[in-house]
Amino acid sequence: MANSLEGRVAVIFGLANKRSIAWAIAQKLHAEGAQIAITYQNERLRLEAEEMITSLPGADGFQCDVSKDEEIAEVFRQISARYNGKIHTLVHSVAYAPAEDLKNDFLLTSREGFRIAHDISVYSLIALARAAEPLMTDGGSIITLTYLGAEKVMQGYNVMGVAKAALEATVRYLAGSLGAKNIRVNAISAGPIRTLAARGIGTLGDFLKIVSERAPLKRNVDPSEVGTTAAFLAGDGASGITGEVIHVDCGYSIMGY
Repeated sequence: MANSLEGRVAVIFGLANKRSIAWAIAQKLHAEGAQIAITYQNERLRLEAEEMITSLPGADGFQCDVSKDEEIAEVFRQISARYNGKIHTLVHSVAYAPAEDLKNDFLLTSREGFRIAHDISVYSLIALARAAEPLMTDGGSIITLTYLGAEKVMQGYNVMGVAKAALEATVRYLAGSLGAKNIRVNAISAGPIRTLAARGIGTLGDFLKIVSERAPLKRNVDPSEVGTTAAFLAGDGASGITGEVIHVDCGYSIMGY
């Protein structure tokens, strides 16, 4: 249905550049009629973010480092003022682990690397959901991004796989916590996509090749397909869906060998 999100406000965290999954989601939500608020981490990323913001008529940009509670509080104060105290969708596309903890054998994961991966990739969803909840007075949809490495060992994914497993559990617990307020929380488990962030995974090329060979659809997923799924989760068609992990991976996750 055209413009299924007309009159709704979507706030997107983790939009780093035009190759990111978050950008595909932003474009699709905008095409469906949503007002888009895009956050960028710091001043260094502002210029690239502003280029994307101006290409989506009516979109606004806000600065926020999700590892800092005071910045989360401030950005939601600004968002509340800009959108009359009401938002409808929160997209969390935030993940990070130190490079050495991705490259090293998993056994060598550092204590600090483990902490950072979980703080930025997992706890940030809780912090953002807590800040968004008072503005979701009509109910809402919270969407995060995960990966099959949460369920299966993917060589080279290491501590990020453990963080994504924690993220998926967090989705379920947040869904339980927020359900009475008609706020739904779901995750999209996208297949491997050649984003800038994914290039930090040394085995990305192998992942892409294997998926294209073994997935039932015999190809890799396109970012726009993830965007379409996010728009579905944000809309009324998904009103009965919460606490779920939806795989958008051309079917690769169902296969066994």
